[in-house]
Amino acid sequence: ICLLFLVHAVEEVVKDVVEHAKQAGEKALAEALKNAQESGEKVVKEVTERVTNTVTDAVTHAAEGLGKLGQ
Repeated sequence: ICLLFLVHAVEEVVKDVVEHAKQAGEKALAEALKNAQESGEKVVKEVTERVTNTVTDAVTHAAEGLGKLGQ
């Protein structure tokens, strides 16, 4: 009976350790996914800004060129 109690106690400790490890892994994965999403959103924002600026500059330059042709 003492051995059975010991085995049961070890089983409970193992279950607790496994549960804590699972929770820690899930938390780490969620944090990693969150960071990846934030990084992705930042990259998209930066690329969008660069494209917008490039297009704006090109249109401005073209308009200036057309203005000079009309003079």
